[in-house]
Amino acid sequence: MSNWAPGGALASTIEITAATVLRGDVIQVGGQACRVSDLFQLPQGAKQLLFESGELLTMNGRTRLLAVRMVRRR
Repeated sequence: MSNWAPGGALASTIEITAATVLRGDVIQVGGQACRVSDLFQLPQGAKQLLFESGELLTMNGRTRLLAVRMVRRR
């Protein structure tokens, strides 16, 4: 699914894992949209995500979540 977003960017819903999550991804957690501001690598392929709101989420190596990723057009 791709939608037009202001600023010449496309928004698409993707499935992410600890290996594919990126800064700027927007993940819906508990009904609230949270944007990833920083990532920390943990043992055994896990990552800890720091959201702009200050909250943390730890993803193990097998966690799969849906996120919205903005893709800038040139």
